[in-house]
Amino acid sequence: MFAMKAPNADLPRVERVAQEPLARGPSLSLRYPELRDAPALFALATDPEVTRFFSWGPYEDPRETLAWLGTLPQRRARGIALELAVVDEADQPIGITLLSEIGRRDRRAIVGTWLGRAYWGTRANRETKALMAHLAFGRLELDRLGAYADVLNTRSQAALERLGFKREGVLHAFHRHYDTPRDVALYALLRRDWERGELARVPAQLGGSLPDALTKPVVPTLDGLSWLLKD
Repeated sequence: MFAMKAPNADLPRVERVAQEPLARGPSLSLRYPELRDAPALFALATDPEVTRFFSWGPYEDPRETLAWLGTLPQRRARGIALELAVVDEADQPIGITLLSEIGRRDRRAIVGTWLGRAYWGTRANRETKALMAHLAFGRLELDRLGAYADVLNTRSQAALERLGFKREGVLHAFHRHYDTPRDVALYALLRRDWERGELARVPAQLGGSLPDALTKPVVPTLDGLSWLLKD
């Protein structure tokens, strides 16, 4: 369900700019992925267990990682998705987390995370989800944070439930995995539940800059159907 396949495996140019993390926690930070992260991300995503429930992978060619990195600036600028590298205290990537299906008008988004297998069973997923929740409910002022988990991925479902996400049902034939329809469980964490839950108590320092497509207010047009960014 994670999109880390680019349309082709050409070697793109990826901008390299000095940046501060968008979110910093006790031991992990979230920042925009950079070209220099490609070798680490490729190594993590060659593990078939890591990509087992995704529509892509495992990676076989380093150019796949580079091609995916090349798509990110435009996806951010258009407000399609906010993909972030999860990095340790040495600024080394240990996985990827993202917000997708971002609905500015309805103040909602879907969160997803994948981590290298060495970080499974640690508190890395908890801290990552906490930082993303601080970004979503704080910086982006969302009201709902959803999540998907393959119905066969009981480990992911249990992790979401431990963090306070509530199961809302099953979406049948919702996701195609190697051209096979798959059922996914739908989870959600609402702002009011986050505010009194454990993820809100994880310390988080927010910074950096977000694209206008994710931060500018939206206003209704005259037909009441379309929404535009306010200047």
